[in-house]
Amino acid sequence: MFKKISTAILLTAFGLSLNNPAAADATVEDFEVWGGIFSQGNFGFVNPQNPELKKFRWWMEGQGRFGNDASQFSQSLVRPGVGYAITDKIVAWVGYAWAPTAEPLALKTGHPFNEHRIWQQVTWADNFSFGRLSARSRLEQRFFDHHSPMPGPNDVGHRFRQLVKLAVPMPSVDPNLSFIVQSELFIGLTNIDNNPGFISQGYDQNRAFVGLGYKVNPIATVELGYMNQFINRPHSARPDQMMHNLVASLFLNF
Repeated sequence: MFKKISTAILLTAFGLSLNNPAAADATVEDFEVWGGIFSQGNFGFVNPQNPELKKFRWWMEGQGRFGNDASQFSQSLVRPGVGYAITDKIVAWVGYAWAPTAEPLALKTGHPFNEHRIWQQVTWADNFSFGRLSARSRLEQRFFDHHSPMPGPNDVGHRFRQLVKLAVPMPSVDPNLSFIVQSELFIGLTNIDNNPGFISQGYDQNRAFVGLGYKVNPIATVELGYMNQFINRPHSARPDQMMHNLVASLFLNF
């Protein structure tokens, strides 16, 4: 067990090292607090006699993020979606997300903005002797409804996100406790011509998380930990950002 956890810690340390840019003096840092509820289930309740309905899934999440040393609202996310279970391990999804955003993520104009996203993703998860390994591959189309210098409502930014997560059980401590390590890489697929500094092609950001998960009951799991978030802005007058985030999440699986 110690070897497994040590390996996971090393993987996390490697992910955090990727988040540490060479030009650290040009990076603005901040402490944030993130909270979220993530729920999913199937539509079997519509007609329990029809097993095919269990292959159709629903997804709903809500998040709140507080920045500038956790002193003010920074961003929230409301993300509904529907999916279909291709196998018992692979699910394809499509959905919408609304993301009201303010400082420090918003530009220093004093005007928050709204972001709207259409997203598609495939999730995979399986249990192994060392723990539960899962992955999520997501495509996003991003729309903005604010005035210059933000992208206009007709501009679309395309982004790819790849998340890999490992949950290692810790039965010697508590049978419901797990050590969690994950990393999510964001890649911009297109530029927005009239604002390349805000939405640009290439490496966008990485989020490396390490923490603990506790299975409260067969439906609910709570996770608490630290996330290192590095936001890359290679073509912007704005500096890169390094966020140190305390993250608390409740996962509900119906």
